[in-house]
Amino acid sequence: MPELPDIIVYREALEQRTLGATLTSIRLGNPFLLRSVSPQPSEATGRNVVGLRRLGKRIVFQLEGDMFLVLHLMIAGRLHWKPSGAKIPGKIGLAAFDFTSGTLTLTEAGTKKRASLHIVAGEENLKALDRGGMDVETGTEMEFASRLTLENHTLKRSLTDPRLFSGIGNSYSDEILHRSKLSPLRLTRQMTNEEIGMLFRSIKEVFSEWTERLRKDAGNEFPEHVTAFRKEMAVHGKFNLPCPVCGTEVQRIVYAENECNYCPRCQTGGKLLADRAFSRLLKNDWPKTIEELEAGSGLKSVESQ
Repeated sequence: MPELPDIIVYREALEQRTLGATLTSIRLGNPFLLRSVSPQPSEATGRNVVGLRRLGKRIVFQLEGDMFLVLHLMIAGRLHWKPSGAKIPGKIGLAAFDFTSGTLTLTEAGTKKRASLHIVAGEENLKALDRGGMDVETGTEMEFASRLTLENHTLKRSLTDPRLFSGIGNSYSDEILHRSKLSPLRLTRQMTNEEIGMLFRSIKEVFSEWTERLRKDAGNEFPEHVTAFRKEMAVHGKFNLPCPVCGTEVQRIVYAENECNYCPRCQTGGKLLADRAFSRLLKNDWPKTIEELEAGSGLKSVESQ
């Protein structure tokens, strides 16, 4: 799933190409992409783009007249910048957004179509799509500590909860926890102030480094190689490969649609964590589906179990 660094680079690339341009049409290749009823797509066309925003993991086009297009790419949604009038790709094409400057196409690989488009009028309706998580780009360490310990969950779950933190997903949470040398199963209310500070700094460092790396990779081109698995990552997607810090084989926990990668020597004192299927703690703390993860639903504080 594209996370904060990917969304930032997407937003910057779109800003360069669409800011000031007119949205001339919205072509839907899959009607289920559109999750809102009113305004209609035709009501958004003919308006100039006056701004681009990030709302958590969503990309927001601000149009004239206080209207917004809100795209959520979910796991497999990807954006592509094409010459004007480009066709919507066959099986994986969901939509095309035609601007006077070119055409933006949206594709989604796989059979489960989870990407979404909302068309909303007014700032209040836009706010309704905000899950309420702290913006990790601008939030303070004090705010971070307050959010982190609001409930007692595993670190992996808390970092990826959009109600708590904005823009962190499965991939970068693995990298952040490895950087901070913390177990993904550490309970938030058991953490020391020093550990919380280290975790906060790791978030800033990991996101700053990856945003710069993705900017350099894209250069002046549109980012076409957005992926959750990158060779430069330390642990995410590196099961059975050596940890770049200590050389220990990276381990993983898999449950339903979720996966956690970690180094047992750097993060868990040499202990292998129980597979989630056999762990009551994880079973009750992690969501079973991507939809649950994004909604921040189905959670119970560990203390209440």
